[in-house]
Amino acid sequence: MSEQQTHAEQRHVVVVGAGMAGVQTAVALREQGFPGPITLIGAEPHQPYDRPPLSKAVLLGKAEGSAFEVDFEGLGVRLRLDERVTGVRAREHEIDTAAGPVPYDALVIASGAEPLTLPGVEDLPDVHLLRTLDDAARLRAVLAARRRVVVVGAGWIGAEFATAAREAGCAVTVVEAADRPLAGALPAEVTEPMAAWYAESGAELLTRARVATVEPGAVVLTDGRRLPADAVVVGIGARPTTDWLAGTGIERGAEGAVTADDRLRTSLPDVYAVGDCASFPSARYGERLLIHHWDNALQGPRTVAADIVGEAVLPYDPVPYFWSEQFGRFVQYAGHHGGADRLLWRGDPAGAAWSVCWLREGVLVALLAVGRPRDLAQGRKLIEAGASLDPVRAADPSVPLKAAVGRPPATECQPGMARLSRDRD
Repeated sequence: MSEQQTHAEQRHVVVVGAGMAGVQTAVALREQGFPGPITLIGAEPHQPYDRPPLSKAVLLGKAEGSAFEVDFEGLGVRLRLDERVTGVRAREHEIDTAAGPVPYDALVIASGAEPLTLPGVEDLPDVHLLRTLDDAARLRAVLAARRRVVVVGAGWIGAEFATAAREAGCAVTVVEAADRPLAGALPAEVTEPMAAWYAESGAELLTRARVATVEPGAVVLTDGRRLPADAVVVGIGARPTTDWLAGTGIERGAEGAVTADDRLRTSLPDVYAVGDCASFPSARYGERLLIHHWDNALQGPRTVAADIVGEAVLPYDPVPYFWSEQFGRFVQYAGHHGGADRLLWRGDPAGAAWSVCWLREGVLVALLAVGRPRDLAQGRKLIEAGASLDPVRAADPSVPLKAAVGRPPATECQPGMARLSRDRD
């Protein structure tokens, strides 16, 4: 056995975080031939599990859990669950835990994100978040009892929970501080038709409404309105779980995310960051991206694993993708529309199926598909290829997107297209 082989077999990779990004890092390391020990550390006591089913099947009692179908023992991955990591000491190549220090040769930070909370209500028994398996179990009891529920926040999680609560027969009121749902994610002209989905499902949507306080049995708004509430669910966003990295020398951005490079390496040697807790520079979009979605947690680990095993690594620059199931609709999004200068519609937004394309200098950069999975599948490939679209053909929903590839016009938008601000929406 060569000295190089012996060294590889002795290298110890420690992964902090047992969600999708952490688990997939361990799996990718083995798939790419890493022979050394791997330790996967998770803060929760449960067997590592997938999160998307929590707001769907698990919440509605259609599934008891969503554990990953991974044979950790067979892969030679040591699990350390119900254990929190409190710091990194780069000089010693060790992390600190409540059980004592753990040495590493390579460290992968996959600690995810944590939901934002309403100030002053964290300890109230009837105020809930939806992030963990335990959260879903508590809320499943709320839905089973058909309680009156107030959801704070009309983002992706708020909409998904409201959907499940209505399916369970709960009375649902959604409180949103902005003037529309998904205000931080999509432009106003795109979210406007989505507001009607709430009423169609029997949920009440209150926009430009802010919570002043939560009392037993009620949510009080700043304008004095009192909303009956047996339970309150807060879905107002999330932030990277990186406070434990303070003082470690690992650089973080203003939003708290680890600022990884295009190989997902951090500012410290032998330390990587992947998934919801890390941002990365995108040459495709010309800016640093922070993506809190499942697909990013699935793809990033392959880059990390390849770099650890010493393979040639292409820059990590995926086409972002996510989906959401809400109010009987399957919503999918690919790309990043922040720098787009044109928007075009495919189909009637008042109907059951439609899409929106964003172009930058004629090139497709993002696509939102509601009930049009073929548009999403084709559009994602076109974004990856940097394809230009003929806007007239692309705006015709009867024309497959892949058949709309062509030379873009040089100047003004075509009829039916709206010019977008270059500011990130």
